[in-house]
Amino acid sequence: MPEAAASAPSLADLTTLRLGGPAEQLVEVTSEEETIAATKRAKPGKPLLVLAGGSNVVIADEGVPGTVVLLRQRGIDVRQEGETVRLTVQAGQPWDEVAAVAVASGWAGIESLSGIPGSAGATPIQNVGAYGQEVAETITAVRAYDRVRDEVVTLPKEACGFAYRTSVFKHNERFVVLSVTFELAVSPLSTPVRYAELARTLGVQAGESAPLTDVRETVLKLRAGKGMVLDPVDRDTFSVGSFFTNPVVAAEAVEDVRRAAGEPPAWPAPDGMVKLSAAWLIERAGFGKGYGDPASGVALSGKHTLALTNRGTGTTAALLGLAREIQHGVKDRFGVQLHPEPVLVNCRL
Repeated sequence: MPEAAASAPSLADLTTLRLGGPAEQLVEVTSEEETIAATKRAKPGKPLLVLAGGSNVVIADEGVPGTVVLLRQRGIDVRQEGETVRLTVQAGQPWDEVAAVAVASGWAGIESLSGIPGSAGATPIQNVGAYGQEVAETITAVRAYDRVRDEVVTLPKEACGFAYRTSVFKHNERFVVLSVTFELAVSPLSTPVRYAELARTLGVQAGESAPLTDVRETVLKLRAGKGMVLDPVDRDTFSVGSFFTNPVVAAEAVEDVRRAAGEPPAWPAPDGMVKLSAAWLIERAGFGKGYGDPASGVALSGKHTLALTNRGTGTTAALLGLAREIQHGVKDRFGVQLHPEPVLVNCRL
């Protein structure tokens, strides 16, 4: 059985932001059985945080007054039937390793999600997406421990509540994701490339396909150019990736933005709504790349305005202060409310 560390290390060492205080109790697990046991032993009435890659969390400087379960179980089970293949991936498996295996094996469906830091188990929680793909398109089931029912359950895609950057698992301590099953197509070519920047860089028309390896290599280059591939020597990558989601607004709100700053990048969303570019709004509100007070130790990335970065001496409090400044600036300029994409642990905007 796993045992809690006698003196929990700073959680900053376990996150891509390199920020956050200690856990009251830290338990490292390497199997499904250990994960369930550690979850059951979590202190009643105190928070439970399940952590793996640490790429989508902002943890308070004070740390976590409860149990942190550190997922380290790995493995990819492959089952192929005809022209489809099902991958059941353990929650602690690094996500980009899954994408790399799929591309190298000729399995299409997640190639545009290459280079995203974090674990496979985190992908359904926020319905991870990038460059025109999102995991909701390929996930068929999520195996999880249901803390309310005290049993392991398998939730089909339809029960996962997938929507833009969210799911039934996000901001919900009921379920602990154990493994995720993806269904991919056996093909040397990608799914249709829908993201304009990616299509343009690949030299194809939107809606066309490209070789899987070309798509992966191009996505990795695009992400690296924006500081979205973790690099231990590049402070621009010490972030949670996109800090704010692209806001989904009513059509009349788009007109307000046009009057204030010209034509914004926009995409159709369900129910007649429109999705706007958070990065465009941030920049037009006066927050350019690299914006920030050097004394605070935090700043916008010098490569992308959606990434709030720890320059090496920052704190979570300073990072959230910068986030609030940007949030208020965009609201004042455009009347649009930005919402954080990462999970805020023991802290808030």
